[in-house]
Amino acid sequence: MPLETVTARLPQEMLKEVERLAEKMKVDHPELIRRLLDFAIQQKKIEDALEAYREGSVTLWKAAEMAGVSLREMMDLVKEKKIPIPYTLDDLRRDMEYVQQKTSGK
Repeated sequence: MPLETVTARLPQEMLKEVERLAEKMKVDHPELIRRLLDFAIQQKKIEDALEAYREGSVTLWKAAEMAGVSLREMMDLVKEKKIPIPYTLDDLRRDMEYVQQKTSGK
Protein backbone atom coordinates (compact mmCIF):
# COMPACT_ATOMS: atom_id res chain seq x y z
CA MET A 1 0.00 0.00 0.00
CA PRO A 2 1.46 3.39 -0.94
CA LEU A 3 2.25 5.64 1.99
CA GLU A 4 1.59 9.36 2.27
CA THR A 5 3.26 11.82 4.56
CA VAL A 6 1.15 13.36 7.32
CA THR A 7 2.31 16.00 9.76
CA ALA A 8 1.01 16.12 13.32
CA ARG A 9 1.98 18.14 16.35
CA LEU A 10 2.48 16.03 19.46
CA PRO A 11 2.95 17.12 23.05
CA GLN A 12 6.53 16.61 24.19
CA GLU A 13 5.50 13.99 26.75
CA MET A 14 3.69 11.98 24.10
CA LEU A 15 6.67 12.15 21.77
CA LYS A 16 8.94 10.91 24.56
CA GLU A 17 6.60 7.98 25.11
CA VAL A 18 6.61 7.21 21.37
CA GLU A 19 10.42 7.26 21.43
CA ARG A 20 10.50 4.99 24.47
CA LEU A 21 8.09 2.49 22.96
CA ALA A 22 9.82 2.55 19.57
CA GLU A 23 13.14 1.78 21.20
CA LYS A 24 11.60 -0.99 23.30
CA MET A 25 9.92 -2.54 20.25
CA LYS A 26 13.01 -2.00 18.08
CA VAL A 27 11.11 -0.13 15.36
CA ASP A 28 11.43 3.39 14.03
CA HIS A 29 9.03 6.17 15.04
CA PRO A 30 6.97 6.19 11.84
CA GLU A 31 6.41 2.43 12.02
CA LEU A 32 5.30 2.64 15.64
CA ILE A 33 2.98 5.56 14.90
CA ARG A 34 1.44 3.60 11.97
CA ARG A 35 0.90 0.60 14.25
CA LEU A 36 -0.64 2.74 16.98
CA LEU A 37 -2.95 4.50 14.52
CA ASP A 38 -3.99 1.20 12.98
CA PHE A 39 -4.81 -0.14 16.44
CA ALA A 40 -6.72 3.02 17.39
CA ILE A 41 -8.72 2.96 14.15
CA GLN A 42 -9.67 -0.69 14.71
CA GLN A 43 -10.72 0.07 18.28
CA LYS A 44 -12.83 3.03 17.10
CA LYS A 45 -14.55 0.85 14.49
CA ILE A 46 -15.35 -1.70 17.19
CA GLU A 47 -16.59 1.02 19.56
CA ASP A 48 -18.84 2.51 16.85
CA ALA A 49 -20.20 -0.91 15.88
CA LEU A 50 -20.94 -1.80 19.51
CA GLU A 51 -22.73 1.51 20.01
CA ALA A 52 -24.83 0.98 16.86
CA TYR A 53 -25.73 -2.50 18.10
CA ARG A 54 -26.54 -1.18 21.60
CA GLU A 55 -28.87 1.40 20.03
CA GLY A 56 -30.56 -1.31 17.98
CA SER A 57 -29.76 0.33 14.64
CA VAL A 58 -27.83 -2.71 13.34
CA THR A 59 -27.90 -6.45 13.82
CA LEU A 60 -25.08 -8.40 15.38
CA TRP A 61 -23.99 -9.54 11.91
CA LYS A 62 -23.88 -5.96 10.64
CA ALA A 63 -22.01 -4.78 13.74
CA ALA A 64 -19.39 -7.47 13.16
CA GLU A 65 -19.06 -6.39 9.53
CA MET A 66 -18.75 -2.72 10.53
CA ALA A 67 -16.03 -3.56 13.04
CA GLY A 68 -14.17 -5.84 10.66
CA VAL A 69 -14.35 -8.80 13.04
CA SER A 70 -16.00 -12.22 12.91
CA LEU A 71 -19.48 -12.77 14.29
CA ARG A 72 -17.96 -14.86 17.11
CA GLU A 73 -15.57 -12.02 18.03
CA MET A 74 -18.47 -9.54 18.03
CA MET A 75 -20.49 -11.86 20.25
CA ASP A 76 -17.56 -12.02 22.66
CA LEU A 77 -17.23 -8.22 22.64
CA VAL A 78 -20.95 -7.78 23.29
CA LYS A 79 -20.70 -10.22 26.20
CA GLU A 80 -17.57 -8.51 27.55
CA LYS A 81 -19.29 -5.10 27.43
CA LYS A 82 -22.43 -6.61 28.98
CA ILE A 83 -24.65 -5.40 26.15
CA PRO A 84 -28.01 -7.19 26.19
CA ILE A 85 -28.77 -9.20 23.07
CA PRO A 86 -32.30 -8.29 21.96
CA TYR A 87 -32.51 -11.04 19.34
CA THR A 88 -35.98 -11.60 17.91
CA LEU A 89 -37.38 -13.95 15.32
CA ASP A 90 -37.36 -11.06 12.83
CA ASP A 91 -33.67 -10.56 13.57
CA LEU A 92 -33.03 -14.22 12.80
CA ARG A 93 -34.91 -13.94 9.49
CA ARG A 94 -32.94 -10.83 8.50
CA ASP A 95 -29.65 -12.49 9.42
CA MET A 96 -30.53 -15.60 7.43
CA GLU A 97 -31.37 -13.47 4.39
CA TYR A 98 -28.11 -11.58 4.81
CA VAL A 99 -26.09 -14.79 4.99
CA GLN A 100 -27.88 -16.17 1.94
CA GLN A 101 -27.09 -12.99 -0.01
CA LYS A 102 -23.43 -13.08 1.01
CA THR A 103 -23.00 -16.76 0.20
CA SER A 104 -24.85 -16.64 -3.11
CA GLY A 105 -22.74 -13.72 -4.35
CA LYS A 106 -25.65 -11.31 -4.87
